Amino acid sequence: MSLADRASDLIQSEHVLWGVGAVSFLESILIPVPLEAVLIPAMQINRERLWKLAGAALGGCMLGALVGYGVGFFLFEAFGRQLVEMLSSAQEFELIRERMDRQGFWFVLSIGVTPVPFQIAMLAAGATAFSLPLFIAATGIARAVRYFGLALIVWKFGERAERIVRRHRVVAGLVVSLMILLVWWLAGGWAGG
Repeated sequence: MSLADRASDLIQSEHVLWGVGAVSFLESILIPVPLEAVLIPAMQINRERLWKLAGAALGGCMLGALVGYGVGFFLFEAFGRQLVEMLSSAQEFELIRERMDRQGFWFVLSIGVTPVPFQIAMLAAGATAFSLPLFIAATGIARAVRYFGLALIVWKFGERAERIVRRHRVVAGLVVSLMILLVWWLAGGWAGG
């Protein structure tokens, strides 16, 4: 049975909420593949559980984010460097680490709403011992915007949602990132970091 067939079976099963949560957990810690490939079709088929599916995706992602933070915090020296090499380069990670030190909350928030692999932000937050409550808050806000935003698009556009998201993914990511930067700037982020 192919991966596409398994995803289709999951989307149509009574265990779709648990399945979406598990896929979201795995996507946040292991698989740098957009969850939207499973989430949008699941929402389209299960419109009566649209908001619950967004919540399941958020819950799975939050658990995965805690695991990623823990790996960065407790195991970075032992395993983190190998993960960084899989996802990025050492130089890029050092730049990210510096940004975590200066702009942690806003950096996590901006990475969390874009299709950029979130694993790097989780590892950097843990490796720099960034505030866990602030990390959880930034992750929760960012991913809630992402998953409940998808639910809103499916609710509004139904079967056309997948095509709309695919066509406007980059623009939407840029608009949300610019909105976050504007809020950050208005909150005094440029002055204080």
